[in-house]
Amino acid sequence: MNNQERVESIRELLEKHLAPRLLQISDDSHLHAGHAGARSGKGHFSVKIRSASFEGLSRLKQQQLVYQALGKLMQTDIHALSIDSAV
Repeated sequence: MNNQERVESIRELLEKHLAPRLLQISDDSHLHAGHAGARSGKGHFSVKIRSASFEGLSRLKQQQLVYQALGKLMQTDIHALSIDSAV
């Protein structure tokens, strides 16, 4: 899977599980050339997400929901994920 396909997979999973009102995903892999994660073929991504699913949750719990929504991608395709989350 290439990074564009990974971005689309991330988008699909987050939309399906968290129904965000705002979702921005960027591929930051080019900033990590030569890094161990880049050598493994996995990508570096940033996500800005706003979802009613986060209501009443701490920032940690919000981020855990994002990781849960992404499931197996976190092991197979994502080396690093920066998350900016809020309600």
